[in-house]
Amino acid sequence: MKPVRVIILAVAVVSAGLAGFLALNLTSGRQVIQMSEPVVEQAPSVNVLVASQSLPVGSRLSADSIRWMAWPKDGVVEGLITEELRPNAVTELAGVVVRLPIFNGEPVRQEKIADSSSQILSSLLPAGKRAVATEITVATGAGGFILPNDRVDVIMVRKSEGESFLTETVLSNVRVLAIDQQIEEKAEGGKSVLGTTATLELTPDQAKVITVAQQMAERLSLALRSVADAQEPDTTAADYLLSGDGIPTIQVIKSGSIVKNDGGSMNATQQQ
Repeated sequence: MKPVRVIILAVAVVSAGLAGFLALNLTSGRQVIQMSEPVVEQAPSVNVLVASQSLPVGSRLSADSIRWMAWPKDGVVEGLITEELRPNAVTELAGVVVRLPIFNGEPVRQEKIADSSSQILSSLLPAGKRAVATEITVATGAGGFILPNDRVDVIMVRKSEGESFLTETVLSNVRVLAIDQQIEEKAEGGKSVLGTTATLELTPDQAKVITVAQQMAERLSLALRSVADAQEPDTTAADYLLSGDGIPTIQVIKSGSIVKNDGGSMNATQQQ
């Protein structure tokens, strides 16, 4: 073999050895860094009583319709029922009447339930309110589309002294408790409820007003209100019906002077 080739081969062997030596040193000196997963601490929670199914007005609680659910402790507000304070609530509340709709997964608040008395309608009445029934037909009950828990105006139609008809809103934005004996706000298959009697939630004065109006009126009609009106006042009434004469005051003005006061529509002023 020629000397030149021997030298080249020797240089290649030495170079390969040096490369291997350097690679071995680099590998042995490298530090392996292990990534640790961050630890997420869960917020403290408590068990809160919730509905395990949607509960309509008038239904009763049972072990199948309510359950305990973990709830953030800092999210517990007054009115919620916790296992810490009432560990036997599931059995204690069996048979309690639902006063306001409760949806699946919603906490069962004390304000939305009543006692377990068999008198369901009286359990649904807030303190100080009265339940008063009035006759309705398809024509006077918004075509049968009024359901329990809806809001309505009560409009009275009556004859004036001149045999003309007058209309007056005697009650405003009152809640319907029941249609006939149905107190649940549902309509199977989307159909309306055709009833002959509507039971209204009224104050004592409103109960007197509608009693007088039922005697005076040719007809009482219920006008269905928008659900957006639920927060408006519901205690207004035609107070003049409580005075005994049942006739509101109309001022008849002629040529800028008051001629007489006469019966007519409530709070109306006629000019000639």
